[in-house]
Amino acid sequence: MEKCLIVAIADNYGIGIKNQLPWHIAEDLKYFKATTKGYPVIMGRTTYFSLPFRPLPGRKNIVLNLGGEDIPEACCVYSFDEAYAAAEATGAEKCFVMGGASVYRAALPEMDRLYITHVHTVLPDADVFFPVIDPEVWEEESRSETHVDPETGYPFEFTVYRRR
Repeated sequence: MEKCLIVAIADNYGIGIKNQLPWHIAEDLKYFKATTKGYPVIMGRTTYFSLPFRPLPGRKNIVLNLGGEDIPEACCVYSFDEAYAAAEATGAEKCFVMGGASVYRAALPEMDRLYITHVHTVLPDADVFFPVIDPEVWEEESRSETHVDPETGYPFEFTVYRRR
């Protein structure tokens, strides 16, 4: 099974401010939905409880539930090995790690592909960051044209990286 990670990051690698997404970019949310639909998604508890719709429809929701009570509407696991086994049991060809920051950091060494929305802004108030994408490890596989979010004015691209 291909292990993928999906995230939107600012130019300074910021991904969150006070436990919230730093932007609401409709096109990025559509991209996330279209890219992950039909595939298992793996996330931490905090990310799960921050979702406006729980569980995410059309996907097996796998929650790394370290020390928390079980969540009846999600598949709760206690390690990445259990998460990947639960994802593999669906028969899907890939799974997506979707946050939060500590989950991204822990999962990154095992990922095959990164689906990164590069949002071209700097978040001076960011308090959560994605690790730097090392060009020695990752090569760009594809990049969309530049879009501009009409609400924020932020330019952004959808980029896929594959492990070298």
